[in-house]
Amino acid sequence: MTDAGLRHGRASLGLSFGVQGVAFALLVTRIPAVQDQYGISDGLLPVFLAAVPILAGVGSVATEKVVARVRPGAVLRWSQPLVLLALLGVGAGREVWHVAVALGVFGLAVGALDASMNMLGVSLQRAYGRSIMLGFHAAYSLGGIAGASLAWAGARWELSLLGSYLPVVVVLLPAALVGSRWYTEGKGPEEKEPGAVGAGGAVSFRLLLPLCLVMSFAYIGDSTVSNWSAKYLQDVLGGSEQLATVPYNVYMVTTLLGRALGDLGVRRFGAVAVVRGGSLLAAGGFAVVAVAPGAWVGMFGFTMLGFGLCVIVPQTFAAAGRMFPGNSDAAVARLNIFNYVGFLVGSPLVGALGDAWSYRGAMLVPMALVLATLVYARAFGPEPARYGGGHERPHTADVG
Repeated sequence: MTDAGLRHGRASLGLSFGVQGVAFALLVTRIPAVQDQYGISDGLLPVFLAAVPILAGVGSVATEKVVARVRPGAVLRWSQPLVLLALLGVGAGREVWHVAVALGVFGLAVGALDASMNMLGVSLQRAYGRSIMLGFHAAYSLGGIAGASLAWAGARWELSLLGSYLPVVVVLLPAALVGSRWYTEGKGPEEKEPGAVGAGGAVSFRLLLPLCLVMSFAYIGDSTVSNWSAKYLQDVLGGSEQLATVPYNVYMVTTLLGRALGDLGVRRFGAVAVVRGGSLLAAGGFAVVAVAPGAWVGMFGFTMLGFGLCVIVPQTFAAAGRMFPGNSDAAVARLNIFNYVGFLVGSPLVGALGDAWSYRGAMLVPMALVLATLVYARAFGPEPARYGGGHERPHTADVG
């Protein structure tokens, strides 16, 4: 693979991450409008919301089987347009079964999309010989900020869901299709052909389990911020309704900044140190939120959370690729399932603890789970640039 090919592959994959960030944010930030358009009751809404990550997990499992026969780039090439068209279907329907079908397709396609994107990212990082995964996830965060801003504008101007989604899909769908021409895997010499088993044999769930737990813990923390930050700031810390909208935006911005700079930290200090530092910072953020006397101190805690949590997920995917260099696609697909496990567990867990105990006390649970990442931090080494004990990096290490 030429240096130019790797640069083009990296740029096109970054675009894909960004497009996915926009699409996902446009869906989740307009859930109230979706509920109103289809007349979905409060009791039925959680069923619809839970179905998306469950089906995404199914899509991720299916992707592991599919990439034994076709390359991840092909899966990404069809799944990304399908996600955008499903989003459009959510906005265009009128009957409850319309949105059920659209969300079902969205969930399955998102699972395939997330898995294949990270498979390509892991493969490209190996070819580069240095950390670049955080940059891809930074593009996702940037897309999420853009999508949330577009959703805010649509709500402010009282646009219908179709009116909000159609212009975005019209722009992003052709861009994603054109960008997909340059997807590349950057296969290293140690990687085998599709369906081959890695040098250490098939992917061992026992070896992968620490990373699976870390992935779940990180997404429990992330879903806590996504679903409870506004309510917590307003109801527990006494902030205004307007101020309550700020923590999640601050969290997204700090996530973007942390990921944009995180690859430099990994190259300088190593993945293990970065993950340990991120875990301690995130746990400190939850502690500050739990004891905050007022809204502004709570805001500082959510800022710490953004900088801390943002580095963990990309490094978890990268670590899975290092652990199973000859079968990294399967490892990433299986690990990706625990993204959705954490997302499903996090919000109900905090809500149940908040109702039964207190919301301040509930914040201590994700804090403890994030701290548990320290126990598994050694699973994030050795560094990819060392290639088994000090060998020289491949000649592509200085690309882009």
